[in-house]
Amino acid sequence: MGRLVGKRIAVLVEQQYQELEVWYPALRFREEGAEVVFVAPEANKVYPSKTGYPARSDAAVTEVNAADFDAIVIPGGFAPDFMRRHDAMIDFVRDAAEQGKVIGAICHGVWMLCSTPALRGKKATSFFAIRHDVMNAGAEWVDEEVVRDGNIITSRKPDDLPAFCRCIMDALVPAAATA
Repeated sequence: MGRLVGKRIAVLVEQQYQELEVWYPALRFREEGAEVVFVAPEANKVYPSKTGYPARSDAAVTEVNAADFDAIVIPGGFAPDFMRRHDAMIDFVRDAAEQGKVIGAICHGVWMLCSTPALRGKKATSFFAIRHDVMNAGAEWVDEEVVRDGNIITSRKPDDLPAFCRCIMDALVPAAATA
């Protein structure tokens, strides 16, 4: 039996996403028994990655509620720039943060958190090119592979995915709970 059985995780998708930052967590969390739902501006639409690899959305963001998920994963690439063009995507992330849901954002995915109050007073990381955005959103930016501050988990780049996913799993199911 997997560590995440009974957990429901939203992975946000939009065009120009970074392939590993969507698929590595999605497959890893499915392997652990989680229900992974690709949430996007539109349901049942194919969103191509930066290289064209398809991700079909399971649900439109307007059809879901943050309360229905245990965690949200926000990938990078250029997708966050497109995600932020939809108020419903921003509202979904803001609502999840306010509800104390686990939110994992990697690379440029942290931009979505910058569009909400979620980073104020937090410690976070991101791809170095958006560190000023993170600081201007009220966070203390650090250059570490994974940073957890309460319910917010951030990482810098695809190389950090193993630590990023482990940290999300530990936030959802603390190690003591599985011992």
